[in-house]
Amino acid sequence: MTSFDALDEKIREAKERARRRERLTRQRITLTGQMSEVGVLLAELEQQLAKEDRDVVRLEQGGFFASLFGTKEDRLVKERAEAEAVRQRVHGQRTRLEWLTADLRSIDASLAEVATAPGELGTLLARKERMLIESDDPRGREFERVAVRLADVDAELREYEEARRAGMAVGHAIARVLRSLGGARGASTWDVLGGGAIADMIEHGQLMRADEAAWEAQRALDAFSRELADIGVETSPQLPRVDTRWFADMIFDNVIVDIYKHRKIMNTGREIQQMAQWAEGTVDEITARCGELAREREALADHRQRLLEA
Repeated sequence: MTSFDALDEKIREAKERARRRERLTRQRITLTGQMSEVGVLLAELEQQLAKEDRDVVRLEQGGFFASLFGTKEDRLVKERAEAEAVRQRVHGQRTRLEWLTADLRSIDASLAEVATAPGELGTLLARKERMLIESDDPRGREFERVAVRLADVDAELREYEEARRAGMAVGHAIARVLRSLGGARGASTWDVLGGGAIADMIEHGQLMRADEAAWEAQRALDAFSRELADIGVETSPQLPRVDTRWFADMIFDNVIVDIYKHRKIMNTGREIQQMAQWAEGTVDEITARCGELAREREALADHRQRLLEA
């Protein structure tokens, strides 16, 4: 044991608190950026929804002009479906904003707990510096260097592990979206081959489940991007939208519409699969870095132990 042990423990604790404050500050910056993006999207969607609702009202009140390109009833069904699809996205973005706002409150509460950490750390480091200058122990400087680096590696490894877990959560969330889209694709294939109303109903149900899962996946992506920002990677991944409007096309059911819907589902699935591959590749890179940090931590701990036992 050395005369610095008690002070080193205080420094370790203060440095961890200061590092946590830095990490939370970076996450807060990313989070407020996400909230701004959602605010812009929400404003655009609300304007679009107002327009769709006006179109429905005009069609409900219309007469001759409403029937120029089809029956009034058919067009009214489609316009109402378009409005409902936008309404669903407005609801989704509002829910997403509520999640982000709750996350912001949590981060602000955590920041308040470590607000004084930088000042505490500075005071302790200055105290240890004076002790080292006054000490005749030749191990003092080397022990300090190893202890500081070990604390840094521990903190960095913890941040990479948190990012890795967030990335794995993204993979699981996207997999749920792809499973529902796979069900919709199967029903759509059946529809193209003549499945009719039953195939349409199954397809609609699977698309609705895929849309719900997609919002959860976007929440996981938002959390992952904050963890990535914490390790110096700036990105804002957006999951491709799942179009749920097609159920209204049952009234216009024909092979051309069925083929269009099938291709749309296939394209959406490919885009979301690409997002899954990006998440998987990113997690693989993070995992490799975790391995490097773990090996460095082990080497530093061994060196520190040798210094203490010398």
